[in-house]
Amino acid sequence: MKTHQISGVVTYQSLGTGFWGIIDDQGREWRAINMPEQLKHSGKAVTVTIREVDDMSIFMWGTPVEIVQFHT
Repeated sequence: MKTHQISGVVTYQSLGTGFWGIIDDQGREWRAINMPEQLKHSGKAVTVTIREVDDMSIFMWGTPVEIVQFHT
């Protein structure tokens, strides 16, 4: 799958068991299935390279993505 770069803010969503995501500068929601520990701080500004993935999940929030590379 194709990768692309987004900039946004890290957010923690307490839906269900909880998960980490990113809301990009255009307001789109991305649910990171592999959020690096260094990024797990709500409100942290980040630039990440992501790859969309197929992920069956109970979470009805954001597009599931894998973080390939990141900058804070």
